[in-house]
Amino acid sequence: MDYKRSNAPLSTTVHDLIDLAKPTGNIYETVCIIGKRANQISSEMKEDLEKKLKEFATMNDNLEEINENREQIEISKYYEKLPKPTLIATKEYEEGKLAFRNVAKEKDQYNA
Repeated sequence: MDYKRSNAPLSTTVHDLIDLAKPTGNIYETVCIIGKRANQISSEMKEDLEKKLKEFATMNDNLEEINENREQIEISKYYEKLPKPTLIATKEYEEGKLAFRNVAKEKDQYNA
């Protein structure tokens, strides 16, 4: 899912944990799934930001160049205004857009 087009809220929201844990049956497993996805989204966002900011990098920055670089500031502000990775991951989980599996449960089923 493209995090730039996410319809996730921009601020923290309250979730019913019982409804959130229904697909897995375990709230701790649910939190782990959402946390891992949030880490993936965070890494992707960081890589994209670094690529865009790398265009502005120069070897010998002076004070005048730093103050005049408005485009770089606008890019940084844009990324700051995006929803946080945990909110995006939670929204993806609620909408059923995350694929996950529990290898330990699958292993137990095969051994039984």
